[in-house]
Amino acid sequence: MKKKIFLSLFMVILAVSTTACGDQQNEKANVNQGENQNEDQNDSSHEKSQDLSYYDNDLFYGDSIFKGLSDVLDGDHVISSAGATTQFAMENVDKIVDQAPESIYILLGSDDLLMPVDHPVEHSMKFYKKFIEKIKKKLPDTQIHVLSVTPVTQAALKKEPRYKNIPKYNKGLQKMASQVKVDYIDLSPLFEKHQNLHVKDGVHLKSRFYSLLLSYIQKQ
Repeated sequence: MKKKIFLSLFMVILAVSTTACGDQQNEKANVNQGENQNEDQNDSSHEKSQDLSYYDNDLFYGDSIFKGLSDVLDGDHVISSAGATTQFAMENVDKIVDQAPESIYILLGSDDLLMPVDHPVEHSMKFYKKFIEKIKKKLPDTQIHVLSVTPVTQAALKKEPRYKNIPKYNKGLQKMASQVKVDYIDLSPLFEKHQNLHVKDGVHLKSRFYSLLLSYIQKQ
């Protein structure tokens, strides 16, 4: 009889203990999920309150990474095309001049790294410099800002190893910007602070990134 009572009591204690552990794990998961939701909600709230009039007289020029920017900012302020490189950006200088922006933000380089040349970074810097110098000559009062190439995910890097040169490219870009006396904006802090900004391909970015980008630029 005593053995049966002891066994029953042991089963009750075990059940209570298991339930408590499960509750703690669920609580921890809910806290983590809540933190992520809070971050998303804070970002979303900030996006809604963001004053985009700051960019009324500005222009964003870049490759396909800038495609999603048109969903946040008026499309008239964005010139972007898939496969755009610094070498062929020269063809669009007249489009930029026609808009005569007060500031232009340039994001190129992702496609340059995939160019079938021996030294893609050095090749790109040569044309990037010519591109900027041509803009400066035709629009001497326009402020020029060059943005660092955005990182890719590990999965994208595994699929396309040439993206491993992104840090080298950005280092060269910063040096080039100093030489031609334009502003260099490092975007890496955005990706250090915010997670899961990439879409499925691991290269392009979610719409959330562009609102964060516009806010980040204003603070620089």
